[in-house]
Amino acid sequence: MASRESALIDITPEVLLKAYSCGIFPMAESAEDPALYWIEPERRGVIPLDRFHVPDRLARTVRSDRFIVVVDRNFDAVIDGCAQPTAGRARTWINARIRNLYRKLYERGDCHTVEVYDGDELVGGLYGVSLGRAFFGESMFHRARDASKIALVHLVARLTAGNYRLLDTQFVTDHLRTFGAVEVSRPVYHKLLDAALVGEGNFGTLALDSPVSGSSALARLGER
Repeated sequence: MASRESALIDITPEVLLKAYSCGIFPMAESAEDPALYWIEPERRGVIPLDRFHVPDRLARTVRSDRFIVVVDRNFDAVIDGCAQPTAGRARTWINARIRNLYRKLYERGDCHTVEVYDGDELVGGLYGVSLGRAFFGESMFHRARDASKIALVHLVARLTAGNYRLLDTQFVTDHLRTFGAVEVSRPVYHKLLDAALVGEGNFGTLALDSPVSGSSALARLGER
């Protein structure tokens, strides 16, 4: 972690993208703390896109189109959802500087959301940063069963369609392991990152302005 003095220095979107390209990302201690710290874990979480696994029960839910899944419609609502306390997380690391910084990336087209709706109600989603052919997942949330999982399935389908090579999850949780997430060492991660920064992924290969069906998403993943 950086010192508190350097943690208060202003960070621009350009600096943030450069940091991602070097394998580091910012976090805050809490929503109330204005400082940001650069993080580079010894062990990094990634989901190999060619080995992404969708459990059978979840595949049935995705295919049912019970929820509507769109992208890049309401960044503020998604980050609000990600910042809300949950049963297993009483505090959030998303402070005002994080919100403002990633909103600027979103406005530039470098940050994206995947949003899951039940009618007009946002019930789950995620956001992350796109750079080259790498996608850096930042946070996800759900207010309805499976909503964040459905967002992840649609994200991976979109990354696969858009010729991405790396999905960085920062850390690995039991939840992410069910989809095939693994930990890799820092040197291995940097090799994956360097390869993924060559070329440009296309987040918009699947529709950006209309919902994508569950069947279409699963087809991109080879799931029938």
